[in-house]
Amino acid sequence: MQYATMSDDGPKALEGMPNWYASGWPHVWLPYAQMKTASPPLPVVRTEGCRIVLADGRQLVDGIASWWTACHGYNHPHIRDAVIRQAGLMPHVMFGGLANEQALTLARRLAALLPGDLERVFFSESGSVAVEIALKMAIQYFRNRGGAGGSQFVTFRGGYHGDTTGAMAVSDPQDSMHALFTGLLPQHVNLALPTDEASTAALEQALERNADKIAGIIVEPLVQGAGGMRFHDAAVLRKLRALADRYQLLLIFDEIFTGFGRTGTMFACEQAGVVPDIVTLSKGLTGGTLPLAATVASRRVFEGFWSDDPRHALMHGPTYMGNALACAAANASLDLFEREPRLAQARAIEAQLWVGLASCHGLSGVTDVRVKGAIGVVELDRIDDLEGLRRRFIAEGVFVRPFGSVVYLTPALTIGDDELARLTTAIAKVLRAR
Repeated sequence: MQYATMSDDGPKALEGMPNWYASGWPHVWLPYAQMKTASPPLPVVRTEGCRIVLADGRQLVDGIASWWTACHGYNHPHIRDAVIRQAGLMPHVMFGGLANEQALTLARRLAALLPGDLERVFFSESGSVAVEIALKMAIQYFRNRGGAGGSQFVTFRGGYHGDTTGAMAVSDPQDSMHALFTGLLPQHVNLALPTDEASTAALEQALERNADKIAGIIVEPLVQGAGGMRFHDAAVLRKLRALADRYQLLLIFDEIFTGFGRTGTMFACEQAGVVPDIVTLSKGLTGGTLPLAATVASRRVFEGFWSDDPRHALMHGPTYMGNALACAAANASLDLFEREPRLAQARAIEAQLWVGLASCHGLSGVTDVRVKGAIGVVELDRIDDLEGLRRRFIAEGVFVRPFGSVVYLTPALTIGDDELARLTTAIAKVLRAR
């Protein structure tokens, strides 16, 4: 049986591809893809700024910054130079019993940037793992204090926190790509976000009944990303903080998507004036250069582990934790946030997205157009041919990757006005022709 491509054309789909593509393609398994039917990925040979350069010479304006990571655009010289310098000194050294300057410098800088007393940084390599660590921290925090402690979490419909087992379990259990694994995953308390009186009352009732079984509340602040780019206002976060305090639970903010300027402030929680007990960070942390994540705990949470009893230690340690190369990239990224007007750029993108996507209102099948910071969303009643829609955007010279029922933009914060206009124009044109 021929498994070489995802196309009905078989080996013909590899004609004209670079040798590295043709020889390597039969051996890779791609993310979120039915390998038999999905379109083959585009061969990329270079990136620069907001452009993706393909092997055949075409250039695409990137509308999603490689899953929301490349906040300064691709191949930024300051980050690139920092990585090259660090590679010449020490790409990596284990974080058990050893430390490196880049990791400790980054921990200090993150603690200074985050609100309140979020001051203890636990590094890992991916957002999903950062969430796993946050869940473990919350459960063990209560057990270290002498109580049995709950092992469940309040989670929210439309939420998404990653693809590892624990992270899947606190994502939406039904309306998500993880429904297949329901029997495997621990059960949590999944509810609607408290956006009105009825949903707030339902949350309060659930906490009243189950508080002794619950360790914490986990939420994506302001924007539920991979669950559908759904927005909620800052008042929701203030309600969650008040309820967590009332029932003595820990509040976890998953800022893996929203952190580092995406919503118009450095961190989304700033817009609510709320300080969580634990926050998870990744994606934009290294400016889209290298994998790195952080789980940052408040002083109170960290003190729950401070003990003469070795059993009270947090028993977790990713192999590449505190990787010097990735931390060098992250420090360089923070330099750029300090030196260049990234947050002002995010606000300017917000204004241009409102204008550029306005023509989508009233188009057939469009149910909503919404913008928050450097996130623009056009929601449709349905998308029948997702692959076909993606191909039409490629034909327009842009890389836009709709999912579910949404077409969205999360460009680099450095994108130029002309490039952003090209993206919004392409969306309006493609949706008009549906």
